[in-house]
Amino acid sequence: MIPLAPPDATMYWLSRRTHNDQFLLYCFAESEWETPRLRDEVVRRCAAIPELRVRLRSDPTGLSYPVWVPAEFDPDQTVRHRLDRSRWPELLTALGRLLGTGVDASICPWRLHIFRGIQDSPTPDPLVTVVVLQISHALVDGRGASRIARALFNGGGPDAAVAPKPHTVSRSRIALRALRGGVTLPLGTARTLRHGFAAGRARSKLAELTAAGLIPPPASGYPPGPLNTPGEITGRAARVLVFPAQDFRVPGRSVTVVGLTAISFALERYLRGRGEDLPRLGAQVPMAVPPRPGVRNNYRSLGVDLAIGEDDPTRRAAVIAADLSARRERALHPLLAAQDAVTNALPPVMLRRDVRSYPIDTVPAEITGHTVVSSVNRGPADLGFGGAPVRFTGGFPALGAVMHLTHGIHGMGETVTLSLHADPAVIPDPDSYTDHLRAAMRDIRRAG
Repeated sequence: MIPLAPPDATMYWLSRRTHNDQFLLYCFAESEWETPRLRDEVVRRCAAIPELRVRLRSDPTGLSYPVWVPAEFDPDQTVRHRLDRSRWPELLTALGRLLGTGVDASICPWRLHIFRGIQDSPTPDPLVTVVVLQISHALVDGRGASRIARALFNGGGPDAAVAPKPHTVSRSRIALRALRGGVTLPLGTARTLRHGFAAGRARSKLAELTAAGLIPPPASGYPPGPLNTPGEITGRAARVLVFPAQDFRVPGRSVTVVGLTAISFALERYLRGRGEDLPRLGAQVPMAVPPRPGVRNNYRSLGVDLAIGEDDPTRRAAVIAADLSARRERALHPLLAAQDAVTNALPPVMLRRDVRSYPIDTVPAEITGHTVVSSVNRGPADLGFGGAPVRFTGGFPALGAVMHLTHGIHGMGETVTLSLHADPAVIPDPDSYTDHLRAAMRDIRRAG
């Protein structure tokens, strides 16, 4: 049995309340293979990737964490989509609809969507194949999903086979786990209390080090803005901008900082053009942390100030880089691990109750950032699908009650893609906002 770690179980239980899947887009030149042959190739490659041959099984009593169990490939996991018009704008419309769906990890934690013969893409190819890997966040984080996709599109191999091998779980063993969970519940509660005291001491020590100037202070939160209006998501628009990697090569600045700078200018100009008052603007940036044993989601969200009001692109990038560096330094401090240990020690029944009762449908008085910006380097452009080479990749962080606009920054080979996922309620004209992103990148190139 491979039980979910608490952070991964949290992702799974959240998926029962809201869509939080990951969507990884890969654009390939059009393959000469017929679709049945492409599907057969997917099946063959899945056999070499353990993480693609599992599903979740829950403890019906709720006293133990769900476990990963073996699962055979289901043909329904590979979906061929046919569009009325096989052109890029129609592909983006279909992608927007797709972003509003979710997989059920207890049935299959991933699905592969294939769009063939797409014209007018951001590449010189007359036709392209677009493949979207939809994958449960309980299974992997952004780095893990990129690794799985690389294994899927380069033929598998040893790098893919990193997941523990699942074992068959009988009904009697499930019952035994439930009994054991009930017996150990008081012990789990005691561990939670013990870790709670340790977390309190860690917070006090962290405050002392902060006051002494030995570690950066915590990020100041932001009041919700025009991108964080309460209410249900009204729809989903997806846009993709593909740039030469050279455009992001600014001396002394990372791709993430350059992307954040472009997004800060685009958001400021777009919102001010609508007459919005913006004293401050921030981004919530997921940052990878060192892997923890048994945990598949290893990241921490940082609140990064986007330095609006600073008109010079070079100075704005410097301010953003400094704030991102400070947030990373604090987030990686060992004292924060003691606070994480409280959640990790919660008995499953208590954590599940907390996830179920958390008010995800309301916007808090203070937020980490006004938009999410996820940045992942997906490696060299040496992937293929049906014998056709990859051209670029993109990604679309999930929307929620707080975040109605998210961005992806994804590098592959000599391309970097800026992707956006927007609720029309806050970005009614995504093409106009996309134009602002292009203009911001031009300004950064000139300044660089």
